[in-house]
Amino acid sequence: MGENRSGRAAAYLRFLGAAFTANLQAVAEYRVSFLVQVFGMMLNNAAFAVFWAALIARTGSVGGYGFTDVMVIWALTSTSFGIAHVLWGNVRSLGPIIQRGELDVYLLQPKDAFLNVLSSRTVVSAWGDLLYGYLVLAFLPGTGPERLALFTLLALSGAVIFAAVFSAAESLTFFLGNAGPLSSAVTEFLLSFSLYPETVFDPGMRWIFYTLLPSGFIAFVPLAVYRSLDWPLVPVLLTVAAVYAAASYGLFRLGLRRYESGNQVGTRL
Repeated sequence: MGENRSGRAAAYLRFLGAAFTANLQAVAEYRVSFLVQVFGMMLNNAAFAVFWAALIARTGSVGGYGFTDVMVIWALTSTSFGIAHVLWGNVRSLGPIIQRGELDVYLLQPKDAFLNVLSSRTVVSAWGDLLYGYLVLAFLPGTGPERLALFTLLALSGAVIFAAVFSAAESLTFFLGNAGPLSSAVTEFLLSFSLYPETVFDPGMRWIFYTLLPSGFIAFVPLAVYRSLDWPLVPVLLTVAAVYAAASYGLFRLGLRRYESGNQVGTRL
């Protein structure tokens, strides 16, 4: 039984690798557009770094967070968001796909429909988000190989949580008919909560950061882990990410029972 599970896991990892390669080759055909979008997103993010530098230069700190702390939060959130959209580019397009009845082509293929539809696309500008986090780290003091390795694991955990929450919000389309406004709100709130120091928010609402909109597991706890190089907490965060992913997958599978085919004939290579 264990061998079967490990074999299936390896097969899906190979599938993700193949999907990633195919998506990358597709966007690389338009190199100028690819580079413009990537660097454009990095410049957009850099503007916020300038804003925080000016603000903290005047105030000394924000909610007890210094400039380095805020930049690590931005780096973690940016890279996590980028990874999620590079690997699973349809996490915020799942709702329209369901609405238009376009799941048919994925349901007819041997791979799991949920993973298949999410990984069938990559978002070009998300490469800028992904790389921006590492660029930030390069300018922060104390960055070395160990911190880079830790940062990467923390960002991967955050990416899974981002993808799980976004796809869960989109899967509500099965039940609501149109979950677009709700999904957009979830995206905006989750990003906003993840980009600002936890202490600037009212204590009464912080429970949201560890439940429905888990910014705490994307930015705040990872920041503490990164600060103290607390490696034993990394498996805990990865487990939390797996729980959110499982919940999102379960919601999608439940919604499939209500899915109505679009009766479309199509192929996907």
